Order: sequence, then structure tokens, then C-alpha cells
Amino acid sequence: MEYLHTMIRVSDVDETLRFFCDGLGLKEIRRMDSEAGRFTLIFLASPDDMKRGGYSGEESPIPAGLPTIELTHNWDPETYTGGRNFGHLAYRVQDIYAVCARMAGLGYTIHRPPRDGRMAFVKSPDGISVELLQAGEARDKQEPWASMENTGSW
Repeated sequence: MEYLHTMIRVSDVDETLRFFCDGLGLKEIRRMDSEAGRFTLIFLASPDDMKRGGYSGEESPIPAGLPTIELTHNWDPETYTGGRNFGHLAYRVQDIYAVCARMAGLGYTIHRPPRDGRMAFVKSPDGISVELLQAGEARDKQEPWASMENTGSW
């Protein structure tokens, strides 16, 4: 058995790509529109995973072993609820404070700030929880994060 991808349904492609690409730094590696099915699939991967797997972004299909997120956008409007029931996505990051600052600068709420220098949670525009974990050892505690309270659910 091998892991392929995680699929999440999204209501606003542009806002979702802003969150995952501009905010978290993922790269779009494949897009497919289905007229018959009335949906778009967009696959995203982290640059570090792409580099580790020797994936340039030109190969098709996506090579086995490259962990991706599949964004599914159904063209007919639907309301998605229960994003937290999904659980969460998790990414190891090189500088948790820099990623949280970038996400906050884009207007996203850090629901569980990295008070411990090790873990944070933020949500996508569709309410999907994303856990951020500091690579290696926890960073030294740093303001404003160290004194921030949790906001909402994560």
C-alpha cells in the first residue's frame, strides 16, 4: 500500500490557492477540468517533497510517493460543513514563526498560536484545519506568539 493524496472539497478556488500556495508555499502541479462531471481537480505539493522525490512538475501522471493535496471544486454551488470532522492536514515547516506571520499577514487567523515554538493550527477558507509543526527542535518562545490565546476551534 502507498499513500497517494488527501482530497478536500473547496468552494472558492482562488481563495483556497491563496491559502495553500501564497500562504503555505505549496505548488500547483496538475489541474484537470471535467466538463461531464462539472468539477475541477487541482493537485498541490510542497517544494521540499517535490525536490526530495526528484519531481520537476512536468511529469504526468504524478509520480508515486509524492504526497499531494487534491482540491476538488464542484462547479455547481454546494455548502460544505464539518471541516473539522475531516481531521487535519499537517506540514513540517522550517520556521514556524515565519509561516504563522505570513499567514496572519494574509488575513488568516492562527487558531492555535505556536506558543511552544513547536505547533500551530490555522484553517483554510473552507474550514480545514492545518497543523504546522516546527522541523527539528522547538524554537525558543517568541512574542507575540508566546502570549496569544487560542481562537475558535482548531
